[in-house]
Amino acid sequence: MNDSDRVQWHYTPFKNVGPLRFGMSHEESGGLACVVIDALCGPLVSMDGMQLVGRVPSELTDQFHDYQEGRGMSPMISVEGDAASDELGIMVRVQRVGDIRLSRPVFARFDGWAHTVHDCVPRDEWAVR
Repeated sequence: MNDSDRVQWHYTPFKNVGPLRFGMSHEESGGLACVVIDALCGPLVSMDGMQLVGRVPSELTDQFHDYQEGRGMSPMISVEGDAASDELGIMVRVQRVGDIRLSRPVFARFDGWAHTVHDCVPRDEWAVR
């Protein structure tokens, strides 16, 4: 799939990922608390002009950390080595696509049922490499 053919979404921390709103009812999407975007064929999601999906992870990590520092946040790395931010509700996981790896972000809102973005990552997601 060519990037120009992919749907473009915007992420607003703790509110929505494109048309998906955190907390949507079961009829709409099962009390939505977490969204994981496929690196190769999912929508291209950006936040404040920063593309978060389908990027070389090291380049995105540098830009993501600069973004956080520029807003007085402390960049963090998960125990798995993924860039993350509990303040923004994002963990930048990776997905193997052929011989390369691309960014596969996890977006989450943890309203008291979890304490960090890491806590929100679905069990099946840890098997994606």
